[in-house]
This record gives sequence, structure tokens and C-alpha cells, in this order.
Amino acid sequence: MPRLGWIVLVALVILAGVLTVVFAPAYDARDAQNMTLWQAALLGTIEGVTEFLPISSTGHLLVAQQALGIGTRDAQAKHAADAFAICIQLGAILAVLGLYAGRVGSMTRGLFGRDPAGARLLGRVLCAFLPAAVLGLLLGEQIKAHLFGPWPVVLAWAVGGGAILAVVWWRTPSEGGAGAHAGKRLAELSVRAALVIGLLQCVAMWPGVSRSLVTIVGGVLAGLSLGAAVEFSFLLGLVTLSAATGYDVVRHGAQLNEAYSPPALLVGLCFAFVSALLAVHWMVGYLRSHGLALFGYYRLAVAALVVVLLLTGVLA
Repeated sequence: MPRLGWIVLVALVILAGVLTVVFAPAYDARDAQNMTLWQAALLGTIEGVTEFLPISSTGHLLVAQQALGIGTRDAQAKHAADAFAICIQLGAILAVLGLYAGRVGSMTRGLFGRDPAGARLLGRVLCAFLPAAVLGLLLGEQIKAHLFGPWPVVLAWAVGGGAILAVVWWRTPSEGGAGAHAGKRLAELSVRAALVIGLLQCVAMWPGVSRSLVTIVGGVLAGLSLGAAVEFSFLLGLVTLSAATGYDVVRHGAQLNEAYSPPALLVGLCFAFVSALLAVHWMVGYLRSHGLALFGYYRLAVAALVVVLLLTGVLA
């Protein structure tokens, strides 16, 4: 990543910290009732670590919110908690934006006709984004009403874990660490393959499935190398998550502002930024010599753990 990019991102984190101190007097009883700063930091960390890993950030945040008693008081509190969880995605978005500043810069130049390769990649990303954008507008509220609960999340975790292991086995054991490099480069992705990945991303509207999981697996099934599939998943995530964040701020911004003061939001954003930066850097390095199997086993393990917590009454 260019040095200027790091300077900008670090400056943003410092600015957020300064704003937190400035706005600290505004931290009043509404936060004490709805969310403490420690809870905001915890949720931000969970968001950052899980957003771009194929383990489902939404599923983890839903379970964490319920365990902490956040958003459980009434429907308005639930809407505000959901909006908080989506808004702190901005921290994870900034982290990946910094890590992939070169690609983003290439796509930006392509938008203005100064980089043909960047324009081609931007077109593929937008093709993949389109299905989820349409489906989200049409069915977003119905999905939230029927699928945002612990049992649907557990089912999605388990099925997703099995899917990862199936893909790992399908790619044959002989590939070993070279599996990350076997397949097409990102520049070879076709419009048709991008649309297929975009359609698969729609499945991730079911919390617990994981947007990263389905887009990475979709990229691999489309013939991309694991490394290229991961990179495309991250770039697609920048567009998808930015759109989702903006949409939710517009729809539930008033409820969010009523429920939480600026320090809680800024703390969540800062922790999401730092943890996403570390998690994505680790994941890219890990996948250079390992496959996705670890994430499949993790999903199965966390699904089993949450089932036990549900059956014992620890989670409702």
C-alpha cells in the first residue's frame, strides 16, 4: 500500500479518537441504557475481524448483541442496534480501501477513461453488485423480519462450513498450498462469471451465510485462483457494504442518533477499522500457503457452540 494511503488512514483513526474526546461530554444516559463504550468497542472488533473473513459478520454481531442484551428492549431499539452494526462497517471498509488502494485507484482512473484494465475490473464489480442491490431493495425488510434470529444463523453457519469443506475437497488434496495460485487471474474474469458471483452474493442476505464466503467460493467455482477470488470478494465488498451502510443511515439514521451518541459510534468505527486491517492482512498471508478449510471447521464449531447456548437458555 502506498505510504500516502497509510498516512491518510492513520490520520482518520487519530481524528476519530480526537472527536471521541471532544464529544465525550455528550455521552449521556441514553448510551448507558443502550450500549456502553466497552460494548461498542467489542462490537467494532467483532465486525472488523469477521466482515471480510468467510465466517459471517452479521451472524456474529446478532449473537453478540443478544448476549449483551443490545437491541432487545423493543422494535425501535432493535432497528437502532441493527443500524449501528451496519454503520460500523465503515471502519472495515476504510481498512480494505487502504489495503487495496492500488486496485481502487486503477478502477477510479478507469471510470474516467484513463485506465482500460481498471475500467474492465470496475465493470465486473458493478455487474456482481447489481443482483444484491435489486434484491436488497425488494426483499430487505422481509429478510430481516424472518431470518435475523439465532436459529437461522446457526443453520447458515453449519451449511456454509460444510460448503467450504466440500469446495476444499473438490479442488483435490494434491493442490496443497499451491491451490491459492491455481486458476485464472482477476483480469480474466468474464461478465458472466461476475454475474454468477453477484447472484451468489444474494444468498448472503441470509445472516450467517457470509458474503465473503459465497463470493470467494463463487470466484473459485468460476475458475479464479483462490487469491484472485479473495481479492474480487474484497473489492465487491467495498461497493456492497458502502451501499448498505449509506442506505441504512438514510433509513434509520434518526433512530441511530436517538439511541447512541457520537462516542459510541466513533469507538465502534475505530475498533472495526483496526481489527479489519489486521484480520484482512492475516487472511491474505494465510491463504498464500493454506486453503479455506480452517474457516469451514470454525463455522461448524461456532454453530455447535451456539446450539448448546440456545438449548441451555444462555441465549434466547
